[in-house]
Amino acid sequence: MNQVEKMVITSAGKGTRMKYITSVLPKCLLPLLVKEEGKKVAKPVIDLIMNNAEKIHVNKFCIVVGKMQGRILMEYLFDRGPTFVFQNEPRGFGDAVLKAEDFADGSPFFVHADDGVLTSGYDVLAKAFLENDADAALFVRRVKNPRRYGIINFEKEEQFMDHSLYYVKNVEEKPESPKSDLAIAAVYIFKPDLFSALKEVKVDPASEVELTYGIKKMLEKGKKVIALSLDGYKWLNVGDPDSYFESFTYAYKEL
Repeated sequence: MNQVEKMVITSAGKGTRMKYITSVLPKCLLPLLVKEEGKKVAKPVIDLIMNNAEKIHVNKFCIVVGKMQGRILMEYLFDRGPTFVFQNEPRGFGDAVLKAEDFADGSPFFVHADDGVLTSGYDVLAKAFLENDADAALFVRRVKNPRRYGIINFEKEEQFMDHSLYYVKNVEEKPESPKSDLAIAAVYIFKPDLFSALKEVKVDPASEVELTYGIKKMLEKGKKVIALSLDGYKWLNVGDPDSYFESFTYAYKEL
């Protein structure tokens, strides 16, 4: 195996931070202004995600949709031919990814949230995952308030293609007392072991299953999880108004 050919994109959330537009439109259809054939065009985030992935030989996509806006996304992406699966109740990022188990079919796969896109770096994450024979690989970035994010704790750091590479020993979701300021970005690669780990996660019926909980279970089972610093790449976030304005402005000027 010398490349990762599948990607799961989760698009089943309610997008409450971007109301009112997300009451009628999935977040991933929000546009960014990018240059195409010498002029600026308004391109939905989902197209930017899929285009970037196709450049590194991802050729199979699974979109996890909710029952509220799934039809809009299915109609928009119909000609691109992705697989669609439903998360009928919003039970968290981890639960959404679990719906894609049949799609993965024993192969490694990217996981990508629908509320942003990286300017580049997908190829570097895939290379780190494959060359280190990891069970999971993820991007991390330093943040000022780590209590708002999923955070890693690592046991060893080394360099990989001009990036810091961390050997992860623990992850925590929005910890009260964070052990680092390295927050998990919403792009990952997993081996299918993730699915059995997610199935073992026990939460209160009213609580959500976070993807972080599945990563934690993988670590408890002795699986190899690595993290790569996001140095030099920008995450263009459209998940809240302030971030969307910043990303929209950056894309208009730089992309």
